[in-house]
Amino acid sequence: MKYALKIVVAVFLFFMFTGCNLKKETLITGKTMGTTYHIKVVSFFYKDTERLKGKIENRLKDINKSMSTFSKESEITRFNTFDSEEKFAVSADFLEVMNTARKIYELSGGAWDGTVYPLVELWGFGPKERNGGIPDKKDIEKVLINVGFDKIKISESGYLVKRNPSVSLDLASIAKGYGVDVIADVIRKEGIGDFLVEIGGEVYASGLRKDGGHWRIGINRPDKDALFDEVHKTVMLKNKGLATSGDYRNYFEKEKAVYTHILDPKTGYPVTNGVVSVSVIADNCTFADGLATAIMVMGHKKGLELADKIPGIECFIVIREKDGKFAEYSSKGFVNNQKNLFEQ
Repeated sequence: MKYALKIVVAVFLFFMFTGCNLKKETLITGKTMGTTYHIKVVSFFYKDTERLKGKIENRLKDINKSMSTFSKESEITRFNTFDSEEKFAVSADFLEVMNTARKIYELSGGAWDGTVYPLVELWGFGPKERNGGIPDKKDIEKVLINVGFDKIKISESGYLVKRNPSVSLDLASIAKGYGVDVIADVIRKEGIGDFLVEIGGEVYASGLRKDGGHWRIGINRPDKDALFDEVHKTVMLKNKGLATSGDYRNYFEKEKAVYTHILDPKTGYPVTNGVVSVSVIADNCTFADGLATAIMVMGHKKGLELADKIPGIECFIVIREKDGKFAEYSSKGFVNNQKNLFEQ
């Protein structure tokens, strides 16, 4: 009996001290939402990789069918062309994103606004091909009449109502984050606790890496000439989502002036506050994604004030000074939590 007990204890100690080395890391990749996704799954015995990928692909298709403005049959396109103040039934996915969107809209004082779609199209950042010109001021003012997230009633019964029949949505600045959270949920339901999900740069990190350490995520260098894998800042993540919004990938130049795709829903013009990159860490990637865009619009001072007011939020901001050099600003939560994680 004592001999058997010693064997059990020995086996337990063996797994305790070598368990991390016995874990296997599986990589799952694919394309979605006009970009790519990368998933790392860490486990001892998981073998159903193809079945898991099938579940992931199916859920990503659901989200694309719901929120892609590039699809004529998508839920969001049908809503945008729904010229009525009658009830418009929506899926559970759409409703969940809209509820988070409303929260960010209210917290940011309207800096993030999902009804900027007509502005996005006017400036040439939507599905239609850009005509190369700068919108006329009168055209911008005309479009602004139909911008305002409060022009949409959201019912928990599963429908939306347009208070203005001409209002339309663009959820691109929050949909990828939602996609990350949905896939994280799919993986959790498989009984896996250690994994990393990334869609187009938006991330959710659960548990630990194969070696037992925290997940280390690189934030891109916010420069138009930087490589896609060029790291400006490394952060630690554990059971958190990370999203980065920047003005250095999607923009156009006209007469030496730069016009970014980050639009101010109040003025109708691209932001010019010097902020080039905002990274937000939150409990879920959906909220982090939308809040990062809101802070891009708000500017670094008001953005940091907001980040410090919201429990559990970490924020890292990069601005470009007049001399072209970068300056960094961090929320209190970012400084404290990152320090603790690096020391663990």
